[in-house]
Amino acid sequence: MEISRQEFDQLLEQIRELTARVYRLEAAFRVSGPVREPAPPVPKPETREFPAQPPVAPPRPSIPPATTPSLMERVDVPPDLESRIGSHWLNRVGIAAMLVGVSFFLKYAFENNWIGPAGRIAIGLIAGIAVVIWSETFRSRGYRIFSYSLKAVGIGTLYLSLWAAFQVYHLMPSGVVFACMVIVTASTCAMALLQDAEILAVFAIAGGFSTPVLLSTGQNREIALFSYLVLLDFGSFGLAIVKPWRRLLFLGFIGTLILYVSWYAEFYTRPQFEPTLIFATIFFLIFAIAPLLMLRHEHAQGTMPLVLALVNAATYFLQAYAMISEISHTAMAWFSLLLAAVYLLLVCVRSQQADEIARRNLRMMHLALAVGLITVAIPIRLEAHWITIGWFVESAVLLWVAERIKSDLLNIFAVAALVLGVGRLLLVDNFVIARPIFNTRMAVYVVAIAALAFVAYQSVKRDDEAGKIIGALAVVAMNALALIALSREINDYYLQQIVPLKPTVFRPDVWAKMRALGIARDFSYSALWMAYGAMLMTIGFWRASAFLRWQALVLIAFTTLKVFVYDTSELDRIYRILSFIVLGILLLAISFAYQRDWLKLSSGKLSSSRKDAAHPVE
Repeated sequence: MEISRQEFDQLLEQIRELTARVYRLEAAFRVSGPVREPAPPVPKPETREFPAQPPVAPPRPSIPPATTPSLMERVDVPPDLESRIGSHWLNRVGIAAMLVGVSFFLKYAFENNWIGPAGRIAIGLIAGIAVVIWSETFRSRGYRIFSYSLKAVGIGTLYLSLWAAFQVYHLMPSGVVFACMVIVTASTCAMALLQDAEILAVFAIAGGFSTPVLLSTGQNREIALFSYLVLLDFGSFGLAIVKPWRRLLFLGFIGTLILYVSWYAEFYTRPQFEPTLIFATIFFLIFAIAPLLMLRHEHAQGTMPLVLALVNAATYFLQAYAMISEISHTAMAWFSLLLAAVYLLLVCVRSQQADEIARRNLRMMHLALAVGLITVAIPIRLEAHWITIGWFVESAVLLWVAERIKSDLLNIFAVAALVLGVGRLLLVDNFVIARPIFNTRMAVYVVAIAALAFVAYQSVKRDDEAGKIIGALAVVAMNALALIALSREINDYYLQQIVPLKPTVFRPDVWAKMRALGIARDFSYSALWMAYGAMLMTIGFWRASAFLRWQALVLIAFTTLKVFVYDTSELDRIYRILSFIVLGILLLAISFAYQRDWLKLSSGKLSSSRKDAAHPVE
């Protein structure tokens, strides 16, 4: 047999490719065997025809011994979307389809009276137990997912059969059916522990929370229902202690919340206040401790403990507010403070087995909840401007504590409380002023200015850039509030004289008096702003603070613009003259101070320029 040179070249190329693929597969699947280099290229013959003999095959790689595991067992291949759909999603849809199909079949059989009521229940119970037992066969062969799917079908069949025995056919009393469902739940928990299967524990918890719904008769049985939920929550808590199944705690919280809210919306009345609040407190304490238990199995970036802590606090506070605020707002404020104290105690609790970052994140969450509850308690208990004062006092206390324990988070909360206080003071609070200066509004502004001054004082102690920025903003806000407070005093002083003069009909003499008072008020604004600017400039020179001097310059520039634009056209001649004279004197005095160089600014610039000349930039 003769082959052409082209066919021989193609055959050699195929042999090279097959050999390279074999080596790549061995490297990918880590198959043990001698490592061989690819066969060297065969020299091309010079003749076109060759004798009929088979080509020399490259040496085969060594075959692993028969005892070596299969390649698919040795390689940890991550499941792709196709395998996940096939093994998980279709499995769950199949469980639902099986349950629906069995339900339709039984319904059809029951409607045609093929089986009596007692027989129907018996078939359901026997079928459920049989499916659970049958699933163990597949688990022993390694088909764990399919085995758990069959267990879900069997357990669901048991619950449905017991429900039908009570609700549909009334063959068994509620106490007996409840005991049977508890046995099913406990047996599922036991299987979960023995087989180390979290999914079975999820089945048990879901079935346990479904039991009150399946046995509901529409009657109010608060004590029985909530006592059962407490036991069920303790059971999920115990499972999470024995096994690292932290999802059970979240599932238990969701189930408890749904049943509690459903009962509250339908049955709660004022006479049930005490037992309802007691059970709500027990639920809250269980799930307030649960995040600490989750930390034992939580990595640093885990958010489940944080979410559970936040949602548990929010739901408990809202539930208590809905009940207690109907009785007394004072009691609700004290309740909020007591709840804040609980979270401050939780800040001090430390889990030794937890990740340090996760533990710190949970402590910060507890601290944030405590501060938030204190902030909320202030408007609940206090009224009007006392809310504003409370927030200012809270911000000062938080700043002091933050400085003692070196907590940036508390600094943030302090600034937030301060912003709330300033916003309420400027936008919400409405004061009734009887006399100028010595009144409630000025007292609240003094508290606000003192809080801002304390912020600036605390910021001076810090060396970082953020501290300097916060301190500068506090000084600016302090001066702005002082100007606003004094300007409002001027406005109210003249307004108290203008309002009584307003006639029901137009009168020229009254209008002239009102205009004169308005002109005097506008001039007073200019005088106040010039005086305050002069004060800031004096303090800036005395303390050698360029920051204060710049604030003075901005305020004086704004006042200058007002004098030249507004006062020139609106004020009477005498006020106009006084505005310009006073402003001119102030500007000349400031200019003279700069020209005398009392702060040695020019010498500082000269020394700086000499220093730059002595050390030029290379």
